[in-house]
Amino acid sequence: FDAAISACEKAGKWEKALQLLRVLAHSKVEPTTITFGAAISACEKGCQWQKALQLVGVMIQNAVKLDTISSNAAISACANYGEWDKALWLFGEMLTRGVKSNRLTFNAVISACEKGCQWEKA
Repeated sequence: FDAAISACEKAGKWEKALQLLRVLAHSKVEPTTITFGAAISACEKGCQWQKALQLVGVMIQNAVKLDTISSNAAISACANYGEWDKALWLFGEMLTRGVKSNRLTFNAVISACEKGCQWEKA
């Protein structure tokens, strides 16, 4: 499933990626950090910031470990629409959960604050 969802992400087929994730949820196979990361990236590329955040919520709810890649994708999705408060929330979750941040993380958070006219928060 990871490879199929990743292929959907690369092809810009976020709806198909989420459909495969739903199929996986009904099977006996547990989605992994990589599975969710690919689906979140697909949502980011498909301009679906709300869905990306929903997937992060599902990860947290199901105790699937957040990682830098999936977190950065969700923060970038929020940044694309100036959803600075969501980006900052997710950045806080990263810090709380010990997820390493990198240059992409900081750039996405700053971009979200800039687009949301929240320069003082950046």
